[in-house]
Amino acid sequence: MPALFPDEPPSDPIFIIGTERSGSNLLRLILNAHSAITVPHPPHIMAYFAPLEGLYGLLEEDANFVRLADDVLTHVQRHIHPWPMIPDRETLIRDARPRDIFGLYAGIYDQYRVATGKRRWGCKSTFMIHHTDRIRARYPGARLIWLVRDPRDVALSSRSSVFNPFHPFFTARLWAAQQGLGLRLEESLAPANLLRVHYEALVTAPTTEVGRICDFIGERFEPTMLRFFETDDARMAAGLAGDWRNTVRPILADNVSRFRGRLSARDTAAVEAAAGPVMRRLGYEPVSPEGARIWPGVVRRLRYRLSNEVLRLLAECRSLREDRNRGLRWARRVRMALLTTRLRLSLR
Repeated sequence: MPALFPDEPPSDPIFIIGTERSGSNLLRLILNAHSAITVPHPPHIMAYFAPLEGLYGLLEEDANFVRLADDVLTHVQRHIHPWPMIPDRETLIRDARPRDIFGLYAGIYDQYRVATGKRRWGCKSTFMIHHTDRIRARYPGARLIWLVRDPRDVALSSRSSVFNPFHPFFTARLWAAQQGLGLRLEESLAPANLLRVHYEALVTAPTTEVGRICDFIGERFEPTMLRFFETDDARMAAGLAGDWRNTVRPILADNVSRFRGRLSARDTAAVEAAAGPVMRRLGYEPVSPEGARIWPGVVRRLRYRLSNEVLRLLAECRSLREDRNRGLRWARRVRMALLTTRLRLSLR
């Protein structure tokens, strides 16, 4: 594809950070519909490979770095949401900066940007909230959009999603940890580098909120951003997995506080027990009289874990019926397990 901005240098990238099931797919598609920005569906390179990075040995040694690069490229080429381009291996290995997993990640996204002809790339892997030091070291001018959603609605959505913890307690515990990181970032970064966006505002006042996001990232608002559901990217996602079926629908303004009447009182209390203090700091008031004060004991947490496995099986059964990419997802799980085992055994 020819470059749309041939005379303009690449702009600083955009990172959507926070917790999964918070509307990151929605925001990705909105930004991706901008004429200057490309935000591919993420293969979560850092989430999968940063924990393994040290097992490859000294990356200053060519053989170790090339092995890491090849494993990452295999991961991208077999992504559960196939990319329309294949990164060039030799260019990636030659130009990676720094010479580590983040350098490979950045190089792959740079190649994707060039292939789309756009000026700027974004990443919607919310797990990048764990790697903001590396983001800031490579891209001091990066824009971080911290996407926040009521953890009770996150928990409700996660119960049937194959990409997350399943029981509300474990979802809320992860949410509290990741939103705690967001709060610390908000205290330490300048407003020019971090913007907090609440999902509830995004879906109830999209024009205002997307305009605010555009001001933050330094781009003009384009009305086509709110027609994201008409794009080929949205249609492809909706056809791949049940978790992404809403990508071909306009913004769902009533998709807030869905936990009321849908999440049981017991599950609501479990969320508020795990996330109560952080919820309050972010403007979400507990509704359970005891939930935010009672941490579950060992027996109850065991029940939660058993329930988590039952919910996992139900989600996998649903995926088997509905998801066209289930084979790619299962193959990814097996491939990463085998790769981790092989790398750990090579150190013995």
